[in-house]
Amino acid sequence: TLKGHADWVQAVAFSPDGTILASGASDNNVILWNVESRKKLVTLKGHTDYVLAVAFSPDGTTLASGASDNNVTLWDIATQKQLTILKGHTGNVTSVAFSPDGTTLASGASDNNVTLWDIATQKRLTTLKGHIGWVQSVSFSPDGTMLASGAEDGTVLLWRSFSQ
Repeated sequence: TLKGHADWVQAVAFSPDGTILASGASDNNVILWNVESRKKLVTLKGHTDYVLAVAFSPDGTTLASGASDNNVTLWDIATQKQLTILKGHTGNVTSVAFSPDGTTLASGASDNNVTLWDIATQKRLTTLKGHIGWVQSVSFSPDGTMLASGAEDGTVLLWRSFSQ
């Protein structure tokens, strides 16, 4: 049992090498845990509302967290510091996922949209519209050519084109 959050844990994700676990909670924080020792490494503070989603980049150097503050925050795992805040959603960010090559981040939100972000420039690439309910989950195919999004409208949308 890992104890450290003051409220509901909303999301968990393992680093690609399995040595770190990230947890996001309704206390507005992300905690990084050493999996082997079961000890807290650091509490990442920066969100102003519930943390609803966490995901590691494929190389394990970056963590993305999405929250009810409508933002996605990128964290540097080595320094345990905030890299940037990605702003653009108009609702709770409920899901985040990195592309297999780590160059793109997808975020789904209660604004019914999926936003794609360029990790290198930290800029919005495009917004994918089509759901009529909160986007609850996003996932890239293993080859990175498709993105799936699931929403409260009972649909899963498959996206093949990510053009701007």
